[in-house]
Amino acid sequence: MITKRDTAILIASAFASIAFAQESPLATPSPTTSPTPQESLSPSPNLSSARSVRISFVPPPLEGTISLGIYDNNSKLVRVLHQEAASNEFTIGADALVTQWDGKNDDGEDLPAGKYHARGYLIGHLKVQDLGQAAAPPVEDDATAEVKVKLMPNPLANDERPIVDLGVGFDEEGSFLKTIDGLPLCTIRETPNLIRASIKKNGEKSVDVWQDDGAVVVRFRISNIDKMMAFDCGDLELK
Repeated sequence: MITKRDTAILIASAFASIAFAQESPLATPSPTTSPTPQESLSPSPNLSSARSVRISFVPPPLEGTISLGIYDNNSKLVRVLHQEAASNEFTIGADALVTQWDGKNDDGEDLPAGKYHARGYLIGHLKVQDLGQAAAPPVEDDATAEVKVKLMPNPLANDERPIVDLGVGFDEEGSFLKTIDGLPLCTIRETPNLIRASIKKNGEKSVDVWQDDGAVVVRFRISNIDKMMAFDCGDLELK
């Protein structure tokens, strides 16, 4: 979890290096030598890969967890690099958080050389409330269910309140809130064997989610849904 202390350390020089954060140069592969002691303090994915790409970014000034994705030139999500990650999953640099990408997709396959893009969200303290059993979900086709949410502005990006399309997904572990392009943001409930899930807006700052395991449908309400900030890591060059 990003703490106030972590944020203070990273934000201290952020406004003096906004160009670095928002217009980061093309990333270059990390050396194949062993990581330095500082880099060894925090785990990073697959540092041994010869195609490892260094990614650095200044996190938005908000306490919470980080979800970060890698996108191709068609803005398709090709790798969920971090999901609900705490700050100790990153190396703390002089004025940014640092992580590594091994050049692979979510299936562990090597992606072709070329330009990619990294971006993500810092998710604040969302409230997930179990409303108990419910009737059938109001949206039958979860693949097309989405809601538009206006997020908090990221002061480091000098942007207005961005609007993000959110949906609900599920896997063998349970249900989760996600961006419509597939980046997981927040676990809703760890429930195995789900067969369906859907989402519906409930005011400006909350959504209702239904999940179905074939035996019972349970309804949840997620409040403070706007307590998220988007951030951009810039373009990456994969060799």
